Amino acid sequence: MSETVIDNPAQNRFEMAVDGELAVVYYRREGNSLVLVHTEVPQALSGRGIGSRLAQGVFDLIRAGNQKAIVKCPFLVKWASRHPEVDDLVVG
Repeated sequence: MSETVIDNPAQNRFEMAVDGELAVVYYRREGNSLVLVHTEVPQALSGRGIGSRLAQGVFDLIRAGNQKAIVKCPFLVKWASRHPEVDDLVVG
């Protein structure tokens, strides 16, 4: 089971395929920042920590790309509040 998070800029989203389903974080670009607007995890994957693994992968990619995140998605706001290691990535 590959759980690699990838950036799909054509769709303005990060994606993670799990068991034939696709969990995604939608974003829009503002300068060197990504505004993280919505997270979707299919019902079939709920309760398995998929959202948290997706969030970690998204922030890893943001860090690797030397970018910042403006977090608007309520799920990601809560996740980031529990992960101080991403505080340096969050602006706005």
